[in-house]
Amino acid sequence: MDFRIISLPPFKAASSGIDKEFNFSPDGILGKFNKYFSAINLSERDSFMPRDFLCFDEEKQGLVWWWALSDDMDDGSNEVVDFEGGYYVTYFFKDGDEETRGKLYNQALEYIRNSDIFELDIRQNHYGMGHIITPPEIIKAQGWAQMEAFIPIKLKSTSNL
Repeated sequence: MDFRIISLPPFKAASSGIDKEFNFSPDGILGKFNKYFSAINLSERDSFMPRDFLCFDEEKQGLVWWWALSDDMDDGSNEVVDFEGGYYVTYFFKDGDEETRGKLYNQALEYIRNSDIFELDIRQNHYGMGHIITPPEIIKAQGWAQMEAFIPIKLKSTSNL
């Protein structure tokens, strides 16, 4: 598998807060957060990049969802966090296909472990993340979505770069 290496810039994000129940129902933490950011009407300048990132907080052992804010966006009275940005190995799969997700995740980890220049960069507020990349109207038409996964990496300190 070929993996894509990207750089995400630092940004401020509205945060769902930790959800140890993984509750996407309308009354759950994640369901309420989805309702908040899904109601935002993006300007053209803000609609070109992924804005929501779902990740598992290793320390608190729960899911957290972030919405990247621009200066004029309402945070919906959610906690605002600072995301440091960084490099990521990315890949995509059909959302809900856990077998393929697991296979690709393990291949990506092997790719990173075997790399002469990259190493994992998992730390507080800097975890693996996911983002649905399929536009809502396409999801509705085809009945499924693609998920892009992001694994944080950094250059090895012994690299000559």
